[in-house]
Amino acid sequence: MLGIGTLAKKVFGTPNDRKVKATRPLIAKINALEPEFEKLSDEGLKGKTEELRKRALGGESLDDLLPEAFANVREAAKRALGLRAFDTQLMGGTFLHQGNISEMKTGEGKTLVATFPAYLNALTGKGVHVVTVNEYLAKRDSEWMSRVFAALGMTTGVIYSNQPEAEKMAAYQCDVTYATNNELGFDYLRDNMKPSLDQVFQKHHNFAIVDEVDSILIDEARTPLIISGPAEDRSALYEAIDKLIPSLTEDHFELDEKTRGVTYTEEGNEFLEHALQQAGMLEEGASLYDPESTTVVHHVNQALRAHKLFTRDKDYIVRDGNVVLIDEFTGRMMAGRRLSDGLHQAIEAKEGVKIQPENTTLASVTFQNYFRLYEKLSGMTGTAMTEAEEFAEIYGLGVVEVPTNRPIARVDEDDQVFRTAKEKYEAMIAETKVAHAKGQPVLLGTTSIEKSELLSHMLQKEGIPHNVLNARHHEQEAQIVADAGRLGAVTIATNMAGRGTDIKLGGNVEFKVMEAIEADPEGDHAAIRARIEAEHAADEEAVKQAGGLFVIASERHESRRIDNQLRGRSGRQGDPGRTSFYLSLEDDLMRIFGSERLDKVLSSLGMKEGEAIVHPWVNKSLERAQAKVEGRNFDMRKNVLKFDDVMNDQRKVVFAQRREIMAATDSHEIVTDMRHEVIDDLIDLHMPPKTYAEQWNTAGLQADVREKLGLDVPVAEWAAEEGVDDEHIRERLVEASDKLMAEKMDAFGPEAMGNIEKQVLLQAIDAKWREHLLTLEHLRSVVGFRGYAQRDPLNEYKNESFQLFETMLDSLRETVTQQLSRVRPLTEEEQREMLMQMAARQGILQRPAAAPEPTVEEPLEGFVEEDPSTWGNPSRNDKCPCGSGKKFKHCHGSLA
Repeated sequence: MLGIGTLAKKVFGTPNDRKVKATRPLIAKINALEPEFEKLSDEGLKGKTEELRKRALGGESLDDLLPEAFANVREAAKRALGLRAFDTQLMGGTFLHQGNISEMKTGEGKTLVATFPAYLNALTGKGVHVVTVNEYLAKRDSEWMSRVFAALGMTTGVIYSNQPEAEKMAAYQCDVTYATNNELGFDYLRDNMKPSLDQVFQKHHNFAIVDEVDSILIDEARTPLIISGPAEDRSALYEAIDKLIPSLTEDHFELDEKTRGVTYTEEGNEFLEHALQQAGMLEEGASLYDPESTTVVHHVNQALRAHKLFTRDKDYIVRDGNVVLIDEFTGRMMAGRRLSDGLHQAIEAKEGVKIQPENTTLASVTFQNYFRLYEKLSGMTGTAMTEAEEFAEIYGLGVVEVPTNRPIARVDEDDQVFRTAKEKYEAMIAETKVAHAKGQPVLLGTTSIEKSELLSHMLQKEGIPHNVLNARHHEQEAQIVADAGRLGAVTIATNMAGRGTDIKLGGNVEFKVMEAIEADPEGDHAAIRARIEAEHAADEEAVKQAGGLFVIASERHESRRIDNQLRGRSGRQGDPGRTSFYLSLEDDLMRIFGSERLDKVLSSLGMKEGEAIVHPWVNKSLERAQAKVEGRNFDMRKNVLKFDDVMNDQRKVVFAQRREIMAATDSHEIVTDMRHEVIDDLIDLHMPPKTYAEQWNTAGLQADVREKLGLDVPVAEWAAEEGVDDEHIRERLVEASDKLMAEKMDAFGPEAMGNIEKQVLLQAIDAKWREHLLTLEHLRSVVGFRGYAQRDPLNEYKNESFQLFETMLDSLRETVTQQLSRVRPLTEEEQREMLMQMAARQGILQRPAAAPEPTVEEPLEGFVEEDPSTWGNPSRNDKCPCGSGKKFKHCHGSLA
């Protein structure tokens, strides 16, 4: 009997069905325009772009322009790439334009889908950013799709790391710009450290299309992008603390694998106190709870995390003497990415490699907050439905499942659960042997490098040739993935999320053609391609007959999405395929979240070694466990976001103020207001309201006025005058400070003084913001303890960070006022000295230029060149009596 919910869905359809249905009239309209656009010449397509651009700028809505714009792109793609977009691709593009996430299965052509909304939204002239997870994909997609945009008369750019400034600036000014999420985030931070507006890259945050949106906005959401500078080297401290950790016993700490947390027990704290005192890192009689011990306690905690939570070849690898992190979701190495707060240094100490110095944060933003800057955001992925709630709540994004172009023919088998990992791996190898014998390509999915190498060793023993794709073999990634669909291929892969290269049955034609041309560069390329395409067609048919790609997964991931990504590698574009998950009670997910009752059930069933339990109930139970983990991870990300939002509000204010200053032609009014506010603060401090003159601290005020305003004025005498109050003194200080700054304006000139004011302002904002970030980091690390006092840590953080922000602004006003009060024009001697120093720094200090020719004068009366007695008695540095104008020592004196 059907449930009420199921019955309602059968009658009314799901919300997703209704969204898909609503786009069908629009797709019909685009299809109806196809014959009209087919008749346009190549120039006609570009002319259509100009017409649509004028209409968009003239106020016509993009929704009204959508059918013509999409029809134009479809025709351009047909001519430039030989690809005609399916109706489902147009549908995906429509949902993206509406600011949704289009969930499209692997192989449905997401790269082409992005061109439709990108073109439509670029008509406004504000630019569109297409975001990918790595530079290989950004460059590949921009190169490939630039042909479509060029056919439409639009420009395409690509952003990559270490790109020359001029090239990057040009790329950002293109209609459509392809980039990685990391580069976009870092460029945003760099922009807000630039000294002038014309050096800023990102002028608009108009519309972003995020590919692999779940990877970027969910998996990496908590990852802060940090621009940092070096801090003091504390290698010796890390090494000394690291030596203590191996001597800890299990009684000294508590490990919680569910939350990935580890803490010292009371016994552990006592042991550490004693060990640290013996090592001379803690004074005799001092406690770990003393405020002075904060730094040591912090590093001791990080060392414990490094040893107990981070595993070599799973969370990181050691390569060329460096600790390189591994992305837990994609299995890729994250070169250049480092853990903060001294954790990376603790791991380096643990592994005995060179410890890189810690860094101090100069600027920071999370992906969550960066992508929320865009006026409109959209995304594409093969797996988003399981995180629909998070996308809606955090980013305001809807998730729409776009139908596949062809029905899915893949068979997803129920999970097989074994009692031990050994039995599971043996069963996987046995299944692989059977599939390999009939030529069926097999993809073995693992969750760590260690497990992928264990399976590789077992396959070698069985004599089965195979490829291994993990962080160690990162460079051959595209080639290994391209080969994974060949007849009889066996591939072991550590996490297959967002690899960017499709596994095509029979292998990838383009890769085969490139290989053949490299082997025979002088051969007939067209003939080579024709031969390989014919061979490929036969191979593809043979693979289909063998059952298509067989995905065998060795474990369930904490996230259903990652499992679905692995599944989605098989059965692309209606191809046959098969997937199966092999699990054991020793797997992390089963061990941590699975019920112990399951082991008892399996024992009571009298299962023999090598036997597996297979039942839909087991799948449901596991999915419930995964949903619980996902929910907990969502709560953690939400909590992080609440804290980061507090800083983000302040960041937006500071960065907006900074841009305003850069854009302003004159900052004089801002610095004048700041100076007057500093005077108000000084008066309030030394002459508090409702106090008598004898209670005023005139000496303190005079000293502060000299220090902060650069004024030497007789404050004490003013205060002693009859009938003078604090307001009179305030007015006199304002008048004196305004006069001083007016004199500086006259000395420098208005334009030079304006530039000085602007640069002093920007430098002070940057320095104060850096200090403020560090203070907030320290506040964040300790505010959690307020919970023990029944106070909400978030509210405490909000209140204290706001007070710190106000303090920062007060300090900023004082710094700017003080620096400007000390600015003065250089004397001629100082200018010469400065020019000499600049020249020496640049390595262009030349020998002093030859002195100018001296002016010729009349010779001394009675001067006879041959008779020195007629020369008078000049000193060596006097002018020569001959009238040459030279010094005597350089002229006739050198002959004497």
